[in-house]
Amino acid sequence: MSSPRFRTAAVLAAVMIALPLAGCAGNRSRSKADTSYVARDVATLYNAAKSRLDRGQYKLAAALFDEVERQHPYSVWARRAQLMSAYSYYLARDYTESTSSAQRFLSIHPGNRDAPYAYYLIALNYYEQISDVTRDQKITQQAVDAFGELTRRYPQSRYAADARLKMDLLRDHLAGKEMEIGRFYQRRGQWLASTLRFRTVIDQYETTSHTPEALMRLTESYLAMGVPQEAQKSAAVLGKNYPESDWYKRAYALMQKHAPKG
Repeated sequence: MSSPRFRTAAVLAAVMIALPLAGCAGNRSRSKADTSYVARDVATLYNAAKSRLDRGQYKLAAALFDEVERQHPYSVWARRAQLMSAYSYYLARDYTESTSSAQRFLSIHPGNRDAPYAYYLIALNYYEQISDVTRDQKITQQAVDAFGELTRRYPQSRYAADARLKMDLLRDHLAGKEMEIGRFYQRRGQWLASTLRFRTVIDQYETTSHTPEALMRLTESYLAMGVPQEAQKSAAVLGKNYPESDWYKRAYALMQKHAPKG
């Protein structure tokens, strides 16, 4: 469940910190020669990495940016190369290496002005790996936590708005997982287990699109458990907040069907 990559890439590229150094690396070496250890000045090495990145050779670009850091660890460009390595790995879809590079940058330069970029990149690496709601959602929660860390630390950064939007999408995704499990328990007649899942949606993800259905399913589960008073409460909340929804119409019909005979 990732957003279109071109949109995310645009956010990253808009503030991409890779500007070539003076001079040009040119095309005087082959790919194999680029990755072998040869002592090179920082300008030549960095521009070779940037050239590979511009040509879409992301893995090779990342390796060369890593080489900048290795050969020139005390250069100002070593710090820049760390982030560009993380960015290159991200474009190559090697999210583990991208996260590792970004985390290394933060551990060495926690107060750097580009720290928000590193936090954003870490969150995106989790975000891009999210699977559908039938799979384990551990990585979805990791993405939520990472975007949350970014917005907590840098609420006014240029990445904060996109982070908040993605957090809303992720929370909706997590709520969808709870609904999927709750419906599974309903089909098996495990009403207490289904009730706990639907209550989680209402209590923890109340602003998501799944709340109306969760209230209706909760009404069903309570009726099946023989506690019509709780079912009435759920239906009432549904009617108050979503009076025009089809879920309320279904809950209302259900309560009418199970109304005590007078």
